[in-house]
Amino acid sequence: MLAALRDGAEWVRLGNVRRARNAWRIWRSFRVARRTGDPRIAGLPIMISIEPTTACNLRCPECPSGLRSFTRPTGNLQRALFERIMDELAPDLWGLTFYFQGEPYINPGFLDMVSLARQRGLYTATSTNAHFLDEKRAEATVRSGLSRLIISLDGTDQETYSQYRKEGELAKVIAGTERIVRWKRKLRSRAPHVVFQFLVVKPNEHQVTEARTLARKVGVDDLWLKTAQIYDVHDDHPLLPEQEQYRRYTRGSDGTWVTKNALEDRCWKMWHSCVITWDGKVVPCCFDKDAHHVLGDLREKSFKEIWNGPAYTEFRRQVLTARSSIEMCRNCSEGSPVWA
Repeated sequence: MLAALRDGAEWVRLGNVRRARNAWRIWRSFRVARRTGDPRIAGLPIMISIEPTTACNLRCPECPSGLRSFTRPTGNLQRALFERIMDELAPDLWGLTFYFQGEPYINPGFLDMVSLARQRGLYTATSTNAHFLDEKRAEATVRSGLSRLIISLDGTDQETYSQYRKEGELAKVIAGTERIVRWKRKLRSRAPHVVFQFLVVKPNEHQVTEARTLARKVGVDDLWLKTAQIYDVHDDHPLLPEQEQYRRYTRGSDGTWVTKNALEDRCWKMWHSCVITWDGKVVPCCFDKDAHHVLGDLREKSFKEIWNGPAYTEFRRQVLTARSSIEMCRNCSEGSPVWA
């Protein structure tokens, strides 16, 4: 609890008058949009996610990176593009997540970009499978100033872990996490806030209590239980949990599986955040994994031109009037708890 409060305090500490004013404008324009249907936006995003790489060392099901199923170009984020994004957005931006698809540590310049973002006063976070956290990278991670490190656990023994994290090694996850915890102590650093994220699926739902015990033993700051997004969900799906509280889906009136949240014509994410792919394409959110809805390209236009441009405005209008017509929205958790 204390660590979580410190993490929240870090977010607040990094705010300033300009960022707070921008956040207020975004919230106000979202409220106006819900009331009037006007998709125009006043302000810049509060948070963005940037994709360090599309590459991954694992083969997780339900993940286009793990399945090697991208139809879009693949590669690593380059520092020059990242610096341009920071120059334009950092004054108004509050936080930055270095993650979309892929394993961030595969990009050799990843931690340098984290340090740059911290120099610009941003709250920074990333999500990792922890297979690359050797001694050198663990130390560099703590020294980078990263605010939050989310580590995928997904099992408390190798057999269970590998049913979702295919080709992964639980021992590497534990060892890498322990190195981060040691370096935090050695450098007397409260950051990063280290989270074990346990994606609850049918093969591991019986290990939730064991995951809590393991989190305490290793010394992480928190354990999050996350429900899983499942494509083509059906009764016999091997990942669909038996326990209702760990499912993102429920039975509809016709007996088919549907998301628990009502698909309303609104989405806060379309106002407060966006995702930027490794090669500078701006997409609406993290559910657009293969970048089917490219709203602009930062190699051709400034972010402000894209954010306030006709393509983005029309997409927000569609969200406000016919969100169910957007395929990725029909399997979206917006409006319902993702965390169990």
